[in-house]
Amino acid sequence: MPSKPSWFNLTSLVLGFSFLYLPIVILIVFSFNESRLVTVWAGFSTKWYAALLQNEQLLEAAWVTFRIGLTSATLATVLGTLAALVLARQGRFFGRTLFSGMIYAPLVMPEVILGLSLLLLFVAIDQNRGFWTIMIAHTTFSMCYVAIVVQSRLSGFDRSLEEAAMDLGCPPVRTFFRITLPQILPGVFAGWMLAFTLSLDDLVIASFNSGPGSTTLPMKIYSQVRLGVTPEINAICTILVVIVTIGVILASLLTKRQRFKRMEEERLAAAHL
Repeated sequence: MPSKPSWFNLTSLVLGFSFLYLPIVILIVFSFNESRLVTVWAGFSTKWYAALLQNEQLLEAAWVTFRIGLTSATLATVLGTLAALVLARQGRFFGRTLFSGMIYAPLVMPEVILGLSLLLLFVAIDQNRGFWTIMIAHTTFSMCYVAIVVQSRLSGFDRSLEEAAMDLGCPPVRTFFRITLPQILPGVFAGWMLAFTLSLDDLVIASFNSGPGSTTLPMKIYSQVRLGVTPEINAICTILVVIVTIGVILASLLTKRQRFKRMEEERLAAAHL
């Protein structure tokens, strides 16, 4: 019988979650504050969301951020999935240690060093900094997170399904898209969501590699927060929290759906034996 959690464990859990999520709840609550003072509650109002629609600088920064996030997350997912396939399927090969080290290096490398090194690279090749340099930088550091997530999904994959498909005449590429990819799709989608969230959140690397007309939302918020937090910042941060939350819920539902589908297929296969 599982033992009941002790009061110490419950208290630690409550304090831990409060420390993590209470500031977010406060931010969301004060985004509906009537007063312009973000620390003084003066009644419920949605006027700051209407004011946000008139703030062209914040909206432009948000649009740049979403474009960079969508592009870099998609590229990072493709490259990270390919890297995970190599690490999970190819076994030992010449240069594997170097390859895996290059994949995992951004995980432990400080963002300042990564941002500075990419800046020096773009300067050396005489590349003007802007949207594409930030996109390349975000793809570089988020690709490793996708590779880890997808590799963990591949580690529990039953390769007999692929072997059965190829024994029946299915080409390897078609086997991947028809058999392998649907099975690891929750991991791929989770990796994409993680890469997208990391891109939305990044400030340091984007600051090193940005240029005229490529100010991201974290950079814009940071520049305004130094002069004081405004209710429009609370409003746009609340919108970001809602978007990320919806994405996490969708990823969770997709994972559960795939798991139930796999269990049903296994049950039907066992019934026919």
